[in-house]
Amino acid sequence: MEFQQRQSTGASRLAGRVCIVTGGASGIGLATCQRLAAEGAIVVVADKDGEAAGIAASSIGIAAMPVTTDVSSLLSVRGMVHAVMAQYNGVDVLVNHAGYGISGTILDTSEDQWDTVMSVNLKGVFLCSREIVPIMREHRNGNIINVALAVSMVGVANRAAYIASKGAIGALTRAMAADHIGDNIRVNAVAPGATETPYYEGLFKQPSQSEHPSQEHGARQLRSRTGRPIEITSAIAFLASDDATFMTGTLLPVDDRWTAR
Repeated sequence: MEFQQRQSTGASRLAGRVCIVTGGASGIGLATCQRLAAEGAIVVVADKDGEAAGIAASSIGIAAMPVTTDVSSLLSVRGMVHAVMAQYNGVDVLVNHAGYGISGTILDTSEDQWDTVMSVNLKGVFLCSREIVPIMREHRNGNIINVALAVSMVGVANRAAYIASKGAIGALTRAMAADHIGDNIRVNAVAPGATETPYYEGLFKQPSQSEHPSQEHGARQLRSRTGRPIEITSAIAFLASDDATFMTGTLLPVDDRWTAR
């Protein structure tokens, strides 16, 4: 299937477009894979958990391809890109979703913890984008969507490393947008508020949390609830489509007005 033949036919916003989603086997990443496939895309489920990636791809169907990928490893990222190019000969959309967080102030965070968070959350965006931008530039078309975080714009206590990494993603998004607008590559980011994901479920179980952490996180948002992954994927699908062709360098909050308070 040649890259030039995989453009939208009008039947769906993303018909035939090859979309890579890192961290695609769970949470917002899995919901994104499902949403993009429903919009007609060919989805690459790239995840460090290869078994989970395979299960996710099987649930989506023939329009999905699983690839075991550690975004913090250049060798692994290059292997993922090679596999995608061998199968599809092009990449239309890259969603840099892979990431994780830890609790703690800078005083509570070890150097190893800091480096690991930055390696996955920030270096992962850098490595995946650096390997895929030349492909997009060659075809004079591409779309990169990074997943930042609403708290990187407002800040909350006890999440120093996590928030720092997500804030840096927002800054990197704007820099990449300026660097590659001449290559016809759009680069945007979504900034979700507190969302129902396995990350938050694990966070809520930590002994440092209050008795009702889910309610506390949801109370930051206007409707006093956490968001649902599908609510975030609607914004990602929009940015991935031609409906957003006049948007680049945008950090789009999807946070129920949290950052507007």
